[in-house]
Amino acid sequence: MARRLVHHGHKVTMVCGSFRVGKTGLAQAFVRGRREGDVDGIHVIEFELSYSNADGLVSRAGTFAKFAIASIGLAMRLKYDVAFATTTPLTAGIPGIFARWLRRKPFVFEVRDLWPELPREMGVITNPVILWAMSVLEWTSYHSAHRCVALSPGIAKGIEKRGIAPEKISLVPNGCDIELFTNPALIGWRPDGVADSDLMAIFTGTHGQANGLSSVLDAAVVLKQRGRNDIKIVLVGDGKLKPELQKRAKAENLDNVIFNAPEPKEKIAGLMVSADIGMQCLANIPAFYFGTSPNKFFDYISAGLPVLNNYPGWLTEMIVENDCGWAVPPDDPEAFADALEEAAKDRSVLEQKGKNATALAVKSFNRVDLSDKWVEWVTKGNSR
Repeated sequence: MARRLVHHGHKVTMVCGSFRVGKTGLAQAFVRGRREGDVDGIHVIEFELSYSNADGLVSRAGTFAKFAIASIGLAMRLKYDVAFATTTPLTAGIPGIFARWLRRKPFVFEVRDLWPELPREMGVITNPVILWAMSVLEWTSYHSAHRCVALSPGIAKGIEKRGIAPEKISLVPNGCDIELFTNPALIGWRPDGVADSDLMAIFTGTHGQANGLSSVLDAAVVLKQRGRNDIKIVLVGDGKLKPELQKRAKAENLDNVIFNAPEPKEKIAGLMVSADIGMQCLANIPAFYFGTSPNKFFDYISAGLPVLNNYPGWLTEMIVENDCGWAVPPDDPEAFADALEEAAKDRSVLEQKGKNATALAVKSFNRVDLSDKWVEWVTKGNSR
């Protein structure tokens, strides 16, 4: 998105924290907790705030608060025409609120997940005072913003329910990086334990409570009971529940499940082009059905992978309508295993669903097209 802003002649400053797999392009040492420099025409300011999906709630909240406070300082000092903030976390909107009301700058707020609805439904946060404070911050962020960007239809409706006029909301979902997966220099690979003849189903993302990966292990149990040693499930990433999942897989001798550490985007792309199916999994939480826009789904279809989705909602509707994968009911390991067996049974069907996935990516989610739509929305007239 930032590159497209540069392409259209805008100067961009991007403010971020640190993540051990994500690389900003800056290599120099941090000085007083930050470093900065130009990367691909974008001025990057990176705070030394290490973040991991495996961190506990208190640790993550502390990191989010430190990032918001540091970003407020920049929002109050730097020269700029438009302030853009994207969640999660919800605290990312705080610098935008300061920019809007104290500096009278146009503020555009992008909503990637509905908070506090999601943590409330998941039971992650139960303290009524914290939930109330988050609700106040959500309302204030929406009403401070001149325009909002929603990443899914459910998110757009959620913003509207908080009193924002529909004409101030634009739906711009995650896009597909077609060029990344069609790069002839891309090197395909499979983890140890996965043969070329195996059906390889991959999940690339956080191993946390929201992702419901226990359902994948349940399906692995069914496949093992059926003697399907030719179907391998590969889980790539990190997260709070990963040790627990690994412990269970070892205890139940699930040698059809391979865990892999997080990898840089380019190496993940090589894994995807060697895979057969991408698994889009979430816990069975109704707020997820229409209120999320998972990056991994769009990466899967960019790579021409059929998608196996285990919860209802707008992604399931797309998969069925475009015949680009399988949609199974939540918490149904037999149906999950059945879908993988069906994929292994007829590779011609698998290939056709992959072609349909690519067609959907190109037709509806080309990142260049969506980025241009986003650029126009973010930079349009400054009147409220």
